[in-house]
Amino acid sequence: MDVSVKRAPAREQVFSAARPVAPACDPGEGGRASFVETTFQADPSTGRAILRISALGLYRAFLNGKRVGDDLLTPGWTCYDDRIGAQSYDVSDLLAAGENRIRIELADGWYRSPIMWRDKGIPNCWGDTIAAVAEIEVTGKVILATDDGWQSGLLPVTKAGIYYGEDYDARLEGEGASSGVRVLDTDMSLFVPHETGPVKALDRIEPAATWEDDEGRTIYDFGQNAAGFVEIEVEGATGATVYIDHAEVTGAEGDFDRRNYRVARAAIRYTLKGEGIERYAPACTFMGFRYARVAIEGQAKVRAIRSIPITSVPDLAGGFECAEPAVNRLVMNTVWSQRANFIEIPTDCPQRDERLGWTGDAQVFAGTACWLADSETFLKKYLRDVMHDQRADGAVPHFSPDPTRLHPAGFNGDWAGSTGWGDVITVMPWQLYLHYGDKGVLSECFSAMIRWVDYLWSLSDGPIIRPHSTWGETGFTFGDWLQPVGDNRKPRPTIADDCAATLYHFISTELAARIARTLGEDAEAERLEVRKEQIRTAFHAEYFTSTGRMAHNDQTSYALAFLYDLVPAEHYKAAKAYFRRVIEEADYLIGTGFIGTPALLPALTKLGMDDLAEKVFLNRRVPGWLYQVEQGATTIWERWDAIGEDGTIYEPSMNSYNHYAYGAVCQWLFEGVAGIAPTPGGPGFDRVAIDPTILLELGHVKMWHTCRHGRIEAAWQLDGVRVTYAVMLPDGCEGRLMPSARRGNVTLNGDSVSIPETGLNVPSGRHEITFDRT
Repeated sequence: MDVSVKRAPAREQVFSAARPVAPACDPGEGGRASFVETTFQADPSTGRAILRISALGLYRAFLNGKRVGDDLLTPGWTCYDDRIGAQSYDVSDLLAAGENRIRIELADGWYRSPIMWRDKGIPNCWGDTIAAVAEIEVTGKVILATDDGWQSGLLPVTKAGIYYGEDYDARLEGEGASSGVRVLDTDMSLFVPHETGPVKALDRIEPAATWEDDEGRTIYDFGQNAAGFVEIEVEGATGATVYIDHAEVTGAEGDFDRRNYRVARAAIRYTLKGEGIERYAPACTFMGFRYARVAIEGQAKVRAIRSIPITSVPDLAGGFECAEPAVNRLVMNTVWSQRANFIEIPTDCPQRDERLGWTGDAQVFAGTACWLADSETFLKKYLRDVMHDQRADGAVPHFSPDPTRLHPAGFNGDWAGSTGWGDVITVMPWQLYLHYGDKGVLSECFSAMIRWVDYLWSLSDGPIIRPHSTWGETGFTFGDWLQPVGDNRKPRPTIADDCAATLYHFISTELAARIARTLGEDAEAERLEVRKEQIRTAFHAEYFTSTGRMAHNDQTSYALAFLYDLVPAEHYKAAKAYFRRVIEEADYLIGTGFIGTPALLPALTKLGMDDLAEKVFLNRRVPGWLYQVEQGATTIWERWDAIGEDGTIYEPSMNSYNHYAYGAVCQWLFEGVAGIAPTPGGPGFDRVAIDPTILLELGHVKMWHTCRHGRIEAAWQLDGVRVTYAVMLPDGCEGRLMPSARRGNVTLNGDSVSIPETGLNVPSGRHEITFDRT
């Protein structure tokens, strides 16, 4: 496949002399992995040596037998027909005076592993030829570059793939080069400096429990669902094999249940060479798992096994704690789901034959992602893929990078354009702006936003969107995906697709108008502000009765309408009462799916219905956040009912136990409960809104977050009705204590204060605010 694309301009050239070289011995997709290598002369004393390197496929580089860097799954995953990441390493310490040898190991990776769940996936998705490109520069002079003089050979990795896993035959180690290379005619402007942090390994996890199944296989429970791989130490006879597959859950009897992996093999097979203790970890793949099952053929014994989690966001940027342990575990479950699904792109899940960058999941989670990790460059990189995958009519893809764009046959129409999903192009840049204060991401995405909101208007030629019911047809929407319906004999009302689509039509149009104002695009802002009001007026007429009841009388409709100020003033009181009744009649069980859930608790606390928010949040039954925790979850589930109260596994063909979307509730914990929120008037935490919500059952709360100015801290505790709220704002960050009818007798640092409608200024530094909870 020719890797070419029409692109606007000129990018700075990463490689000045190197050309991609493909191993002549490469057997193609699914075959044995290969390498390219050469020798070259160097004099380390002449200056700093920089290796610039990338690949079509995955690579690992070795200089004089030593690994270059510790990054994983390089060069990463992008829309390879638009950009391919390139890494730079200081290799001065690895060079020797005189002759040196460099070897670059290659594997299929995302580039040509079968991708998608259709049959066996799409092989050769972005290309059918793997290749390496590299050069070493010393003080401005290129002393090494990939060219036709390199040699190639085969590796002990006999097969590897993203969904497949890896097979490794240690008896094949040490084989040398046997073939030459082929220089590819590749557009060198495809290669760009890696746009975010590399994938890194986290601390190793030792098994928490071990047992044998009926067939004598050993099952290891690492106690934490994660994405990564296992490393083993094994000893035995030549030709013995160790086969390790993976699972996220076990049945009530400890049965190893991997049905939800679908056709993803997600396993490794290691064949021993029979020379003492052998150590192995796969290099060309990753799996999502909590459990590993080991089957041995021949004479061999596993001496040690450990789980190695990996992620693109290894450093925690925020934390939340309270007196309720299950809530603290929920926050950590969200952290672990973000880590596992932030591997080069924000994926839906790390285990099954999917692992795609679903835009809806990323859209609802973007704010939480920025609280828990430094996600700025990671999400900017992803948005560039989203924009490259955006269709000519403005439709934004369901996921990105999007294999269906390159291989549309067999996918039943165009997989793009769903409201709630495509709105990632407005919501995510805005969240990045709020958290990091850089208008650049707004400018970069602005034209794509305008194309998206114009596409939305075009779907039904007006403000009310009437979606198509068939996946792949223009205007199809996922709606409030995986919304629970309660007792199937008498299901609770759920939002209709047209209402969900129109709500998000308003949300994206309002955001695009606000962003246009921020960028000084006043003419566009005025056009969109008119359209926003047209949507508002039409929404009122279409979805509110004369008594203030919403058309579908469901939790998602009320939550989104209240949160985004779409409830008419004359119906505000009545609609609020209907909203309360809907929650109470559901016995405080969640009735929202992917797009409604992030809005539910913020809407309730915005309305002052803290009692409902507390009961819904702390509910221990299904559907509920803490139900998952009490079922032993260590990550966020895709479905509220992924495991039933009797331990039954829900339909495994679409059931992931590591899906971060419902973890979006953590944004509310930071902003609503702990009471610190970034503001449009002071983005990047130049100014924060201070507005805590006191939930009695949480006992006390404390949070921290590292922003560009430093560390923010906030905490509240109760003494009867009196609340003590401590806040620390770093230099460069000021706060506005917002007025609230739920606070009385307010003091700031011991002085009684009254709070104006616009809020009371709280300068940087440490402060103590006290008030009565009213």
